[in-house]
Amino acid sequence: MDYDEYGKRDTAGERRKIVTNTITSLAAGIADSAHAGQRDKAGQPYIGHVRRVASYIDDPHDTAAVAAALLHDTLEDTPITAADLADRGIPAQVIAAVELLTRRENQSPADYYAQIRQHRIAREVKLADLADNTDPDRLAMLPETRRTRLLHKYANAYRALGANPADGHRRRAAHRRRVPG
Repeated sequence: MDYDEYGKRDTAGERRKIVTNTITSLAAGIADSAHAGQRDKAGQPYIGHVRRVASYIDDPHDTAAVAAALLHDTLEDTPITAADLADRGIPAQVIAAVELLTRRENQSPADYYAQIRQHRIAREVKLADLADNTDPDRLAMLPETRRTRLLHKYANAYRALGANPADGHRRRAAHRRRVPG
């Protein structure tokens, strides 16, 4: 049995829980600040999308995936850089996933999805992102032409990731079971 410097019992699991909460809290704070005032395609606060993506991660105890989900659009849509994330204490594996999820200028969709498909955390986050982007309630807020174009784009993304569009429904349903109401 381990004890901390104050003589209190400190198990490895308890230490991991503290680290987990610290990393996800840190990522959530960065995301909140970075996306403050931003709106999504339907005019809703953008941070709602980021938080839903984090909630659609299959394993809510996968700290790296949840943190990457919270930060998944930070490098693409805000002035924050990967170096800024590192300076703020975000682990390298989370930053690597966020960098892969960031579309680069002149990067083909095939290259973008191929790199994501090869990285466990980035793929998990992208599938959670697609689950939110294909939510029928969110899509219903968009004009029909935009909705149709996006559904086609997202179906192609699922295929490129070797996944099925039904994955989005499964993730949303799993989230509702974990977070009733």
